[in-house]
Formats: sequence, C-alpha cells, structure tokens
Amino acid sequence: MIKVKVSLLPIVDNINLPTVLKTTILPGDSTERLFIATQIGEIFYIGNGVIETFLDIRQRIIKLGVSSGGYDERGLLGLAFHPDFNYNGLFYLHYSLAGTQGPGALSGSFKPNPCDPRTLNLKWNNREIQYDHIDTVEEWILQSNNQPQRRRALLNLRRPFSNHNGVNSLNFSPETGNLILTTGDGGSGFDPFNLSQDNMEIAGKIIEIDIAMNTFIDNPPVVTRFNELPSPIQETLTVIVKGVRNIPGISFHKFYNQYIKYVGNVGQRLVESIFSFIQYKPIPVTQLIQDLSALDNDNFINLGWRGWEGALPTSIISGCSANTTLDEKIIAYYDEALKTSAQRLPPLISYFHKDPRPDKFGATALTGVQAYMGTEIPDLTGSVVFTDLAQDEESKSIVRGALAYTRVGIDCNPNDFSVIETDYNFGPRSSYYVSLGTNLDQTKLYLGVYGSVKVTDFSQGTIFEITPYSY
Repeated sequence: MIKVKVSLLPIVDNINLPTVLKTTILPGDSTERLFIATQIGEIFYIGNGVIETFLDIRQRIIKLGVSSGGYDERGLLGLAFHPDFNYNGLFYLHYSLAGTQGPGALSGSFKPNPCDPRTLNLKWNNREIQYDHIDTVEEWILQSNNQPQRRRALLNLRRPFSNHNGVNSLNFSPETGNLILTTGDGGSGFDPFNLSQDNMEIAGKIIEIDIAMNTFIDNPPVVTRFNELPSPIQETLTVIVKGVRNIPGISFHKFYNQYIKYVGNVGQRLVESIFSFIQYKPIPVTQLIQDLSALDNDNFINLGWRGWEGALPTSIISGCSANTTLDEKIIAYYDEALKTSAQRLPPLISYFHKDPRPDKFGATALTGVQAYMGTEIPDLTGSVVFTDLAQDEESKSIVRGALAYTRVGIDCNPNDFSVIETDYNFGPRSSYYVSLGTNLDQTKLYLGVYGSVKVTDFSQGTIFEITPYSY
C-alpha cells in the first residue's frame, strides 16, 4: 500500500476529553460547523473562528473517574444531529445518568477458566440491584431562541459494569433515515454473562431506532432486555448486528448506489478489528421477541464476540507450571468459537497488539473509523481511515497514538492496512488519539488528541484537521 504522510492543523486547544467530532448546519445558518462533544458533558461548536458553547449537561452526567484513578468509559458518549436538523432543530444524546451509580454486577475482576465451567456460564442475576449505572438515549431540540431543550428519552439502559458503553455511539443511517445506537457488551472483560451473543440482551448489539414512530413516549422504563420494553417502544427498534465487544460507532461509505458500512470492534488483549458489510437483514424487535432464533440465520451480521476476538478465537494466557518462563495460550470459549465460526462476519482488517513488522504498529484500542471521500489528500481518496489510542512502545515514556488507513472494494474482502505518518511535533507530552470525525460529505477528517487517558485530567485536548502534507 502507498505510504501516506499528512499534516495536522490545530483547530481548538485546551479542551476536555473529546468523544464525538462531527459537523452540521445550525437552523437559520448556511455554514457547516464542527461540533465537539466532551466526555464530561460539554458540546461546543466552531463559529467565526472562535469556540462557542452549544450545550452543557455536566450536571446530568454521572460523576466520572472517582473509583478508577481518573480513568472512565462513561459520560457523554453519543451525539447525532437529525438529517433535517437545519430545519427541525432535533438532535440526540447518549450519556451516563447522574445519580445512578450502583455496586456493579460482580464483586471482583473476571477471567474465564476453561477448567471451571462455572466461570463460563455466569448469569447476571439480581440485575435490578447489581449493576453499575444507567445510560440514557434522549431527543433534544434547539428552540427558536437558540436554547437546547430536552424533549424525551428514547431508551434507558441498565449497564452491568462501567466500561464498554461504546463511544461516538449515535449516528443516522443515510439508507433508512433511522437513528443507530451502537452498544458495547456491558463491560468487565471477556463478556462474563455472554450478553453480546444473547439475542434478547440489548448489550453487544447495533440497533436502529425509528424516531418518527410513537413520538409521544417519554421516560421509558430502565431495562437490559428487549422483552422488558413496552410494546410501543419495541415497535421502534430493529437489530442489525450482534456479537459486539466495544465499538467507536458506525460509518457509511457511498459506493455507487450502495452504502458500505464500517464498524470497529475493540479487542480484548490480542487484536483490534474493523468489519465492513453492505447487505444485511435487520430484525424487528417485535419479531425477535416472538422468535428468539431470528438473529441466528445466515444473513444476519454477527461479529463473533465473545467466542472470537476479531480474526482469532478468544484466548487466555496462563503460566506453565513446568517452566515459569513460558506461557500457555488457551481458547477461552472453545465451544462458542466453534458455534459462531461459520456464522460470524470475517473482519475487513485485523491489526495486532504485538506486530514486529517495521511498517506496522502495536495496537492498544481502536478509537475511530471513518471513510474519506475528499480529494485534497488524493492517496487517501476512497479509503477507510482509523485511529488507535496509543502505539505499543513499551520502552518509551511518551505515548503517541496511531493513524492508519485501508482500502475496501464492493466485495468487502479482507485487506491489509498502512500507517499514516504525521508531521506534527507534540513535544514532551503524551498524545493519545481518542476520537476521529468527518464532515457531512466526508471530504474532511478531524482528529481528537488528549494528553492523558484520565477524564479527570482536564483541558489536555486538541482538535486537529487532517490536511495534505506541506513539504
């Protein structure tokens, strides 16, 4: 693949950790503006060269980083503007609700043990009291006086653990016009309760929401399963993907008269993956409740987790008693790996946490996937660009994120990837690549960089536009 080098043009500095970067046109305006959502609950936009506050919901967000040394995967995770936002002012938020902190679904950390079937078949019992927090998906409107106002809640989801809630989790489908919610498997590690493959669980799925249906409903019950929802809400929901571990949203790429969909799945410990597909068979939740096997047909998109971590069967590593310098690699969920091997969608690309090749990098966590249709960087035109939180460079104390790209055809067959070099000098501080965004016609790319992985380390963020390299 062609080696590509780009420049990074700083747009905004000293902001809090950015989770969503996307553009829209404000009602009554004609200029497309960049919007930035931060994990702690702020939404800004760039207007006339200065940063303006669009909305501040910090008081609505659960208190972040308290019990985890500052690291957290909750907060303001999703922002999506209605396709007709310029006319109707509607937009949608996904965030973790203040005042909903629970004790968690398990008392300690989890690791499967194939020699102990109890660890392979855990159930999420007492989920009404054993949970971590509640996430909400809400509809808001920008009123005529330019003040945003909450209109209604679409879903209230009880989450078992603090992590794997997704990020950049709300996007509109250009095919159906529906709102898409991407949900992680609920957290911990290794998906203890196998929620992502359980067809009735909302966790670990990609869901379409018909926001034009049953618009009178507000304050739905707090649930974890589809059959716990009232019928009018069930009627608005369609499931399009299962087997998700954790996901930085969904991206659409128009290819002739079809849309290629891209979704990234963050790995457990070995590999990060990007999946692509065109045709899919959405299953209405009302049908799913009547037929629990509806998601197991050959035409439904299954990413394979927890039996598969991208291109590899999910493994665990344990020490060898005969030689303490060696490790033993074991397939963690052997039966599940076999069961889903024929049903799962193979990744478009997988890139590894340990990769000795000189033109690759060791990964940490996939943080963004976007199609690029611009022509200013011709070597990237028609490519899929992605970001990783931090390159695995154990010998270096200063962390750098990674930017890379791959190409895809109409067949969505697996492909290789290439690192994108950048010319920006970040100096002596770390630079984690935490988010990736694009404008409405996908001709511009925006990169969110943070100096820490802790949400409680404030004002360490910079937003860049990715531009052609200046020789």
